[in-house]
Amino acid sequence: MKMIQVTINGTVRSVPKGIGLSALINGDQPCGGRGTCGKCKVLAGGALSPVTAEERSHLTPKELDAGVRLACRTTVLGEAWVKTESHAAAIITEGEGTLSAAAPAFSRYGAAVDIGTTTLAAQLYDPKGRLLAEAVTLNPQLPFGADVMTRMEQALRGKEGELRRSLVQGVDALLEELKQKARIGSIDGAVITGNTVMLHLLCGVSTEPLTHAPFHAKELFGKEFSASELGLSAMQGTVYLPPCISAFVGADTTCALLASALCAGEKTALLADVGTNGELALWHEGRLTVCSTAAGPAFEGAGLAFGMRGEEGAVDRVWTEDGALRTHVIGESAPRGICGSGVIDAIACLLELEILEDSGYLEEDVPLAGDVTVTAGDIRMVQLAKSAIYAGIRALLHHEHVSFADVRQFALAGGFGRYLNKENAARIGLFPKELLSVTHAVGNGALKGAAMLLLDGEKRDSALTLSRSAFHLELATDPTFMEEYAMGMFF
Repeated sequence: MKMIQVTINGTVRSVPKGIGLSALINGDQPCGGRGTCGKCKVLAGGALSPVTAEERSHLTPKELDAGVRLACRTTVLGEAWVKTESHAAAIITEGEGTLSAAAPAFSRYGAAVDIGTTTLAAQLYDPKGRLLAEAVTLNPQLPFGADVMTRMEQALRGKEGELRRSLVQGVDALLEELKQKARIGSIDGAVITGNTVMLHLLCGVSTEPLTHAPFHAKELFGKEFSASELGLSAMQGTVYLPPCISAFVGADTTCALLASALCAGEKTALLADVGTNGELALWHEGRLTVCSTAAGPAFEGAGLAFGMRGEEGAVDRVWTEDGALRTHVIGESAPRGICGSGVIDAIACLLELEILEDSGYLEEDVPLAGDVTVTAGDIRMVQLAKSAIYAGIRALLHHEHVSFADVRQFALAGGFGRYLNKENAARIGLFPKELLSVTHAVGNGALKGAAMLLLDGEKRDSALTLSRSAFHLELATDPTFMEEYAMGMFF
């Protein structure tokens, strides 16, 4: 493979010829890299692919003359340079200052990484368990599709190598960012978690058996690899991939269960990890039951008209005051878009003001702040996402004969979890309102669990026990899920 040099924000990197700019930067791509939103603008020059029709529809002649390109529609053909805006990430990691470090799986510096379908997040720790740096970016596989099914279809069409390379490059870029922020020279250990499909793609394991019944996973992991085996150049040493539970309940759920201590007590407890692939777990009378449902990327800021990550410029909170909408923007800066917690608030407020009907009908776009609006398309995406989570919870409880009154703890996990207004989440029907009194947000449980496995290698036995003991409920054939999904579309 021919390597070429590209200068990104002043830093020279060697990259494969033909790589897309979207795989090299941290820019927003709410449309999933289809070139329809025009939000991944960068300033670029050198040997680049010709300007596409999609770019001409989103860029003014003045921008084109100045070298502005859409990263998702531009590939590197030779030596080139790219400049992007820098916005401080504000969500996803939410790390604690120090975690218990009983038996660190590294000597000098270790990294915990969560490979989400939409977002990658990472943390850097020292052997005493002190958090040194955090980093977050969009998953560079987004141009291949917004969900795991679409990406597996792309793999079947011969793009498995491209999918793997983009992911490895994305993780490498995160690790490099951690090192630069902490001003260290090397990372000598890591734990990388993610759903089953993401870990297959990271390791170059075929996802073909995951695309059809009986949906068999070739590998459930729970083992170590060398950094070089995975193709990672930004670190040395070993990488532990935690165990997945099943084909569509991954290592991220295993880690979230560890972080929430859901299975540590005798009380009936429920966990929902709200992401593009929503994963649910129920602990009842010593039995762990799990399931997964395709929620879509709306709550991670993707796919919405003005959707973005929870970073500077994102509307993250919305409330009503004197019959009008009021907003908060991360960084107290000019509004650029809206993130997951913000869109949940916005919809709850529109329902309160009777601008939005319970059916989801919205007569016209609603302005929030600056140019940022909520559209009918946004409402539809949220309906699909929240009804999937809601119906999955109802089906899980019904299958195990558990009433709402039996549930003593409901942990709501996800990148935006710590900023989530749980009352508004219940109001729009993300979860049954009967669970509101026992609900608490735990933030990115997958990343915290990965950090726990990084800092205490002895917890790996607990992770294996959890993953092997779980019963997987298949929602695709569950009549309760089908019925509740239709009802869950209403607000």
